[in-house]
Amino acid sequence: MSGSMLLMIGGLAILDMLSPTALGVTVYLLLTHKRQIATRLFVYLLTIGGIYFICGLLLMLGLEYVLDSMAEVFRSQLMSRIIFFIGLFLLIGSFYIPKRSGKTPTVQKSSGILPMIGIGITTALLEIGLAVPYFAAIGLMVTAELPMWEWLPILIGYNVLILLPPVVLYFLHVLFAKWMQKPLEALRTKMDASTDSALSWGMSIIGVILILNTLDYL
Repeated sequence: MSGSMLLMIGGLAILDMLSPTALGVTVYLLLTHKRQIATRLFVYLLTIGGIYFICGLLLMLGLEYVLDSMAEVFRSQLMSRIIFFIGLFLLIGSFYIPKRSGKTPTVQKSSGILPMIGIGITTALLEIGLAVPYFAAIGLMVTAELPMWEWLPILIGYNVLILLPPVVLYFLHVLFAKWMQKPLEALRTKMDASTDSALSWGMSIIGVILILNTLDYL
């Protein structure tokens, strides 16, 4: 495995680190919960990481067959045109995402372990459909035909990296609780405002990928 591939995968992981939903839930927990923050937060993050890892593992084990099937689909002129227009719709629609608030899953002050697992599942389902860098990293590893002993540690490391910002926020809050209140409130406002832009960004990238992959078969 080349160093350039590792750099590319690392760059994709950095792009994937700023999950508005996971950061929003983390900031809300730190601002509103005074007890058992660590337990609730790490159960929440482990739930997200587990779902991402399982999804990545399944893709790594079966993506080659999926790509072969997709290639046959793209070669059909009718299907290529349908996929092209779906991509065009996503690309154009990304510029008209309505502004909405309250998309971050709500964390009640009385939330225990099971509710945090539920919120983690909700977050993973909201985010994984737009995790374009994650899918791109998996595509790079599949294309390079890496053996399992090489790609498995990379996949684990990738999932650790994307959960790093909430963990860093937690430890900063533990160490500097008195000084972190205002920055956390400002970050929460920023995260609430950025969820729509993240959705728009994801839609536009998926749209462009679909369009570019069907141009040769129209």
